[in-house]
Amino acid sequence: MRQALIPHPATPCAAPSALEAQVERDPAGRLTLRYRATGDSAAVKLPPPARPRRTDELWKHTCFEAFILPHGQSGYIELNFSPSGEWAAYSFEGYRAGMRPALDVGPPEIALARRGAGFEVAVAVDLSAAAALPADAAWSVGLSAVIEGTDGRTAYWALAHPPGRPDFHHRECFALELPPTERS
Repeated sequence: MRQALIPHPATPCAAPSALEAQVERDPAGRLTLRYRATGDSAAVKLPPPARPRRTDELWKHTCFEAFILPHGQSGYIELNFSPSGEWAAYSFEGYRAGMRPALDVGPPEIALARRGAGFEVAVAVDLSAAAALPADAAWSVGLSAVIEGTDGRTAYWALAHPPGRPDFHHRECFALELPPTERS
């Protein structure tokens, strides 16, 4: 399921000119994401390749994110993926409350590929052990990206934006519905 992300109106940017995400949830508990940026990728500050590892504060530079809220729950999971290969996973009890590392989310596979003038970041992450993400629940999902420009500006892209400052944790950003699955 392919979705267009839109830049926050307070953070316009020259590049990329468009950003879209594709997401798939399979019965085995694997989430697959593809973020495609089109436009002048030379104007996007991409982090250099790094050893794949869990690390904090990826949102300070170009990174791609997914927020997952199971229906009927107030807690949600935040996943951060850097084109460098670094990643993070957090669990929240409620809106920006009770943040802690989501240790039951294992390392994702992250791949950066240049595509003409743009680029693609492909991610596959196994969420089958994530207790906060039941397979038999539908999920509200927020897909977003922080894009750091070579001009020093940062743009915030998401499926939807609430009024005011960029806030990917806001429920309005959880704009995509994924149906329940049965884990095999």
